[in-house]
Amino acid sequence: MDHKPSPAGSQATTCARCGVTREGLPLTWTCSVENGRRVYFCDGCARKHLRSIEGRLDSAWW
Repeated sequence: MDHKPSPAGSQATTCARCGVTREGLPLTWTCSVENGRRVYFCDGCARKHLRSIEGRLDSAWW
């Protein structure tokens, strides 16, 4: 999902697949543009669905 502001003023990033949230933008996460918006996937979800990501399938197809 897109960045959401947190109360402390820093931004948190949420995995669009599993919902895990991390402060800031983790360098190892994968970013994709789907339906005109940016979505982020954590390491675990990106590894699990690597072939689909490389094939440029929307996450709805995984």
